[in-house]
Amino acid sequence: QVLLEESGGGLVQAGGSLRLSCAAPAGSFSSYGMGWFRQAPGKEREFVAHIDWSGAKRHYSDSVKGRFTISRDNAKKTMYLQMDSLKPEDTAVYYCAAQQLGDWSALRTYDYWGPGTQVTVSS
Repeated sequence: QVLLEESGGGLVQAGGSLRLSCAAPAGSFSSYGMGWFRQAPGKEREFVAHIDWSGAKRHYSDSVKGRFTISRDNAKKTMYLQMDSLKPEDTAVYYCAAQQLGDWSALRTYDYWGPGTQVTVSS
């Protein structure tokens, strides 16, 4: 089992930056592909970014490509999401998740989830 804990959310103005962290204090972090998802009020949870176990392969949704950067440090058992040029439409609860196999953009293929961290971007 993998325990996940997000941090780093908050309130920021449009055009600003935030860095989210996802710590995995328990479990075999380096064995898992990791993803970021987000859910805005009244909307379904959606894929944001994915990184494979080694950090060599990364994928992004079209809506964040070029603005967000996913990374991981297996020695620290932590994953990151650097969010730049934030827009009001990025406002959501952001979740990290761990995956062993499957489609990296599909929620159902992720085995473990964190409780989420709120990101609010003001215009």
